[in-house]
Amino acid sequence: MGGKVVLIGALDTKGEEYLFVKNIFNKNNIQTLVIDTSVLDAPFFDPDISSNDVALAAGSDLQTLKLNNDRGKAISIMTMGAKLIIEKLSKEIQIDGVFGMGGTAGTTVAANAMQSLTIGIPKVLVSTVASGNTRPYVGVKDITMMYSVIDIAGINQLSSRILSNAAYALVGMVKNISNSYNYNTSKTMIGITMFGVTTPCCNLIREQLRDLGYDVLVFHATGAGGLAMEELIKSGFIKGVIDVTTTELADELVGGVFSAGPDRLLAAGEAGIPQVVSVGALDMVNFGSPETVPETYSDRQFYQHNPTTTLMRTTIEENETLGKRLGEKLSLSNSPVTVMFPKGGVSLLDTPGNEFNGPEHREALLKGIKLTLRKDIPLIELDEDINHPSVATIMTQTFLRLLEGNLKEDKHVH
Repeated sequence: MGGKVVLIGALDTKGEEYLFVKNIFNKNNIQTLVIDTSVLDAPFFDPDISSNDVALAAGSDLQTLKLNNDRGKAISIMTMGAKLIIEKLSKEIQIDGVFGMGGTAGTTVAANAMQSLTIGIPKVLVSTVASGNTRPYVGVKDITMMYSVIDIAGINQLSSRILSNAAYALVGMVKNISNSYNYNTSKTMIGITMFGVTTPCCNLIREQLRDLGYDVLVFHATGAGGLAMEELIKSGFIKGVIDVTTTELADELVGGVFSAGPDRLLAAGEAGIPQVVSVGALDMVNFGSPETVPETYSDRQFYQHNPTTTLMRTTIEENETLGKRLGEKLSLSNSPVTVMFPKGGVSLLDTPGNEFNGPEHREALLKGIKLTLRKDIPLIELDEDINHPSVATIMTQTFLRLLEGNLKEDKHVH
């Protein structure tokens, strides 16, 4: 291990705490590099990269920020500067880990910098807001957040214990980097999207690919899951996708809690990797407990999946729109792609005798796809429902043909 742990934070208000943590790393023979993001006062100890350097990286300077006396603007500048600096550092030195701490401002600055680093680099963030909604800070990266319990304001009996726990957690992560963990890292990574109502299909695909020697990453299609998969595609980790569960499109359209944003379903096509795409769980939109469902949907059909998850049936009109959107997105693809449509049902709930069974809904969904899908993209219609074993097998076999063809094409090009 020859890298460093980067500490990012304001050394004017949190300097004592950062020095406490820095000493823990140094005592464990881990080198540190400290980036100061303070604006108001002098740092508690000398950093490796000054706050003026951080401001300069973002096109400003410390004197200007102080004269402007605009805390919000200053935080934005330091957030941008810290991110740009750590991106630059990651190309120049070996970063073995990143540590940050703070309230909302310090958390924002450190989290944005951490999000710019690749998945796999240990990232620990102690925060006063870690017991609330952490998605804005974690995003789709492997950031470990620890609730500080009390404000980060001095070293005392409780803060020393919490900061020690966080620091030693990162020490353990960093020291593990230099140890060989017995796993074949040469395997080709394949991404699959899964939901509880598409689990039988996804499990069979996973088993079939695993038996053939592929490394299969399964993503829970909860918004963050789809975003995480697409981030790994953009980073070059994932070499192919079987996108069984595109339910996040429904949440984006209707306003559910599991939206992955408007760009979901674009990354694989842009990256040029093969993809088999289906319509898993497009029969539903996700909300929290019943009282969280918007009143405007009071006349809709619901299914209580569990006490904290309420599923709402998509309408016939919504299904046609979803089909159009899916077709439009895939028509932009630069990669080999095939669409699989299980006419017998798109989830465990959308089958004869079950709560969301909707033949007319499926017809509308298929119609929408046909209206917008590029004519040269194969659309395979299957009579069975999505969780029938034959559907999983056909998806796997189709994907393997696309992957093999793509690999041959890559060899020819290069």
